[in-house]
Amino acid sequence: MAKKEILDTYLAIYEKMLLIRRFEEKAGQLYGMGKIGGFCHLYIGQEAVVVGVDSVKKKGDQVITSYRDHGHMLSCGMDPKGVMAELTGKKTGYSKGKGGSMHMFSKSKDFYGGHGIVAAQVPIGAGLAFSNKYKKNKSVCFTYFGDGAANQGQIYETFNMASLWKLPVVFIIENNQYAMGTSIDRASSTLKLFSRGQAFNIPGKLVDGMDVLKVSKATEAAAKNCRNGNGPYILEMNTYRYKGHSMSDPAKYRTREEVQNIKDKKDPIENFQKYLLNQGVKEDDFKKIDQKIKGTISEAAKFAIESEEPELSDLFKDIYLEH
Repeated sequence: MAKKEILDTYLAIYEKMLLIRRFEEKAGQLYGMGKIGGFCHLYIGQEAVVVGVDSVKKKGDQVITSYRDHGHMLSCGMDPKGVMAELTGKKTGYSKGKGGSMHMFSKSKDFYGGHGIVAAQVPIGAGLAFSNKYKKNKSVCFTYFGDGAANQGQIYETFNMASLWKLPVVFIIENNQYAMGTSIDRASSTLKLFSRGQAFNIPGKLVDGMDVLKVSKATEAAAKNCRNGNGPYILEMNTYRYKGHSMSDPAKYRTREEVQNIKDKKDPIENFQKYLLNQGVKEDDFKKIDQKIKGTISEAAKFAIESEEPELSDLFKDIYLEH
């Protein structure tokens, strides 16, 4: 691949990370204005994980995740307008205003949610992988969960079955260091979460989740392992969330100095921008990208606010699938 093609690819990666950052900033603003209700978990700081993983996805690969899911939706190509409209509970949202922040889906983008119950998505991810193996389509299911969910029993039931049946699933642990307000060293008997697959003969790797290129490289190897019929793989992405667990969390369990230190040294977007500048990308290119994204986010927010709310009668629609 020529250098220009590589830089174009990298700029697209940068743009996607910045889109997630700006979207989440706007979501936080709308939440403060009372336009978004209920729970809202922001992805700010973790952008390199999902964008790095998505950079090696192939058509037909699936994604399933937990409730910190807006970044996953945007990364897989879901329309910011539809995502923001769902956050504001409008009928133009991906779940017609009934799913909110934690429960959005897009079959056309192979995005299977957004799940509000801790670790509930993991067995479903293995089920999607089972479908891939049954169909012999070489597709992989990227199944995300957090460091807090890593202590849930259904994770290990899933590990056992995925290994036994050699399912094409990459388990991605987004270790942002805190399960709600509990640091990992207070909740886990081992700090190497990827190593928990050893009991089930599942290989794993610890990855710098703040470096999008390292995430991409590790994911490519893990996905290749699955496509070759070798069964599941675990990637532990060492990352960090800048905001509280949810919008209602003041995050008093950590110091401002700790957060600022990560921002100064490890920010995935700023560090990737510095890397691209050293590769010859111009400062004006970044300004144009930011201006374009701000326009996209403003349009999404305007669309969401102006969209109609669902009718009360819609509450009973789309509950069951009729054959």
